[in-house]
Formats: sequence, structure tokens, C-alpha cells
Amino acid sequence: MSTKLPFQFKPDPAAASPLYMQLAHKLAQAIREGQYQADEALPSERVLSESLDLSRVTARKAIDRLVEQGLIVRKRGSGNYIAPKLEQPLSRLTSFSEELHQRGFKPSSRWLTRGFAMAAPDEQLSLGLTTGQKVARLERLRLADQVVMAYELSVLPEAVLPEPQKVDSSLYEHLARLGRAPVRALQHIRAINADSRLAGLLEVPVGQAVLFITRVGYLDQGQAVELTHSYCRSDYYDFVAEMRRDG
Repeated sequence: MSTKLPFQFKPDPAAASPLYMQLAHKLAQAIREGQYQADEALPSERVLSESLDLSRVTARKAIDRLVEQGLIVRKRGSGNYIAPKLEQPLSRLTSFSEELHQRGFKPSSRWLTRGFAMAAPDEQLSLGLTTGQKVARLERLRLADQVVMAYELSVLPEAVLPEPQKVDSSLYEHLARLGRAPVRALQHIRAINADSRLAGLLEVPVGQAVLFITRVGYLDQGQAVELTHSYCRSDYYDFVAEMRRDG
């Protein structure tokens, strides 16, 4: 485990916040500035307390605070590690698995449902279906290095995905093998507060803000083949858009 401390910390006795909050703030700043990398081990409570001349209780409470914020992940029997962070550009259509692979993370899914259902009215509208048509419905948790990053519900016409049980890790890879992978998509992003069910799935407190993303994917010919609703942990997800001014 790493013992380096790439930051300076001086307690402020005049500050209104308790000492452990001051340390938590300093650690969070170091993580966000890239002084610690994703999956890197954080110095132990003992190392922090001895290096900074603080009590182990203070160090433990500071780490507890960062765990609550999603910046640190505890791995039983191993230690505390910097949580993965997914920065997803908005100008490129990629799958969750592709994005994670490109950033050195190991993607995986925890399947909740894979089957068929009658298309709901909003699904009929988004996918251009008629009343009574069936859709494949894929519901799962998306993980990076075993950390839950998002809850995702994908809906596709039965003709596009006739065997949903065969989808393994990447839906887009499966669709590519079938010759039905989307080539463009429209995506809408907004913030919502997690209700009790969503909070339980994402392992966050009830009421915490999450990113709600709705995407409709299209083939070259303009046919809508995918409707996906994603609920992403805002402490793990960043969306980046590059903008240019004409002239």
C-alpha cells in the first residue's frame, strides 16, 4: 500500500469545521486534482495519523466521509482505494463497456432481467412501434472494477433483439454481430433525486442526486433500434462536451 502523502495539511484551529472534516476536504482536493489515481491505494489510517500527527480516530472519520461521498472504496481485507471515475464525451457514440475498457477499468454487469414484454406507450413512440408489439427489455446494474456505477434499462424491438438472453457484457457488441448496432443517437441528460428503490440499487442515500440519461439509438436508415434509460451515480460520472464558436 502507498505511504506517500502528495499534499500538505495544516489544521486550522479557528475553522468552524471539525478536524476530520478539514482532513476529508484536503484528501478530496488531492483526489480531484489527480494526486491519487483511480484504483490507487490510499495511505492507511495509521500512516495518515502518524504522518500528519493526528489521531487515528480523526483519520478514520475523514476516510468514512470520503467513502460516503463516493471518492473512496473500501475493499475488505485489502484497504481503501480511490474510486473509479468515468468521464464520457458527448460527441462520440460508445457503449459503457467500450468507455471503461479505454480507461483501463474492468466493466461488468449484474443482470436483473432479460426478457420480453409488451411495449409501453412511451416505448412505442420512441421506437416507432405499434400497439401490441413486443420489445426485449434488459435491466441491469453497470459496474466498473466491481463498483456500481449505474442502473440501466434498455428496450429494443423484438425484431432487433430476438434473443435477449444471449446478450452478455456489451449490448452494442452483440448488436454489431447481428448487424444492428446504432450508428447515431439522441441523448437527453437531467438530474433527479434517487427514490428508495433506485438508491438501493445504486448503493447511495435516498434523495441523492443522480444523472438520468435517456438515449435513442438509430441505424443508418433512420430506424430507431434502442431506447435506454440510465441512472448514473453523479459522484462517479462526468460528461464532457467540447463547444466551438463560429467565426
